[in-house]
Amino acid sequence: MANNTVVPARFPHDRYTTPPGREKLLHRILLRSRIYYIMGFAGVVFRYFSQARSGAFDFSLWSQAAYDVFQIVEACGGCFDIRGLEHIRQTEGPVVFVANHMSTLETLVMPAFIYPYKKPVFVIKEQLLQVPFFGAYVRQCIGVSRTSPSEDFKQVMLRGAEKIRNGVSVIVFPQATRSRWFDPEKFNSLGVKLAKRCQVPVIPVALKTDFWGTGKLIKDFGPLHPGRTIYFEFGTPVLVHGTGKNEHEQIMEFIRSRLEQWQAGAP
Repeated sequence: MANNTVVPARFPHDRYTTPPGREKLLHRILLRSRIYYIMGFAGVVFRYFSQARSGAFDFSLWSQAAYDVFQIVEACGGCFDIRGLEHIRQTEGPVVFVANHMSTLETLVMPAFIYPYKKPVFVIKEQLLQVPFFGAYVRQCIGVSRTSPSEDFKQVMLRGAEKIRNGVSVIVFPQATRSRWFDPEKFNSLGVKLAKRCQVPVIPVALKTDFWGTGKLIKDFGPLHPGRTIYFEFGTPVLVHGTGKNEHEQIMEFIRSRLEQWQAGAP
């Protein structure tokens, strides 16, 4: 994934909250159904497909496509509350982002506000690389099987280290599967181990993205829940020492505490 163009940061402040009045009239006319956002998302996929297929889909274009999706979500009544952006901006060099995983939404919009401060790639299921149209967009991500933990570990350590040497940050979802609930028992330390091996910080990410539900027929296109605020919070960078056990616990506590606050309706 080449990166020949640097765009101005779309999120230059430490916090972003969706201003009132972003929901589009057409979405309301369509009875706030999934039609508007499915059509909008399909439009984004086709808009950049020629660049993705040819290998010209650089970080700048990926960030723009993610921002296009971001705007579609706001047009469908989604209200974002994004905090801690200063931690991305003020941390030099590549990092490992370690986040909980709740829905499709985070994988679609995170490049919009991480870039141009960091060049991000995700650790994803390798099956996604074979999905028609979508696979072309994520060909530079790190694919894992999710069937062999030992092989997945080797792949992430090898390719993750290569990405970081080239100045690219890696986003890891240690839960592996999407869930509304945070289960520490299923939150592995893969991201911490990668950061330790590469001697880079971990930036913990707590997120609550259940605005975008899981579909029964098409998992990635479930119902929208406009009453649920979309939260992202980036924590203070964590340097990994020793075995990384204490840092792993610190990251989990950050995510757990933020989810607890948001689920309780705390500001």
